[in-house]
Amino acid sequence: MKKAAKLDKQPPFSLQEISEQKSPHQPADVWNLRLYVAGQTPRSIAAFANLKRLCEEHLSGRYDIEVVDLVKHPQLAAGDQIVAIPTLVRKLPEPLRKIVGDLRDTERVLVGLQLRPATPPDHPVHSTVRIDPE
Repeated sequence: MKKAAKLDKQPPFSLQEISEQKSPHQPADVWNLRLYVAGQTPRSIAAFANLKRLCEEHLSGRYDIEVVDLVKHPQLAAGDQIVAIPTLVRKLPEPLRKIVGDLRDTERVLVGLQLRPATPPDHPVHSTVRIDPE
């Protein structure tokens, strides 16, 4: 009778350990962002500056920004169904997300990009006091 080969038994990985491992086929948490603008307007310039600042503060070294000027390349608007400018499109990580405007509202942009969870508005506590007439 043959003896079974001795296997090195390692404890199983936790879900967190598995999610933290990087597959050689997956980029390491790189955010692919595309900003649609129309020329060098003040809103376009502000949108890019605000986006760059947010990325440096919250995605340092983990982002790629592509700026698409629809004045020069209007045909590119159809691909991401752009109807207003400036528009930021988060291509990766999925799912695709869009934010319209100059991106000056930091909280709105962070929630829109899903970098920060949406906080529910404060709801006042309503209580009912009943006074029975005597």
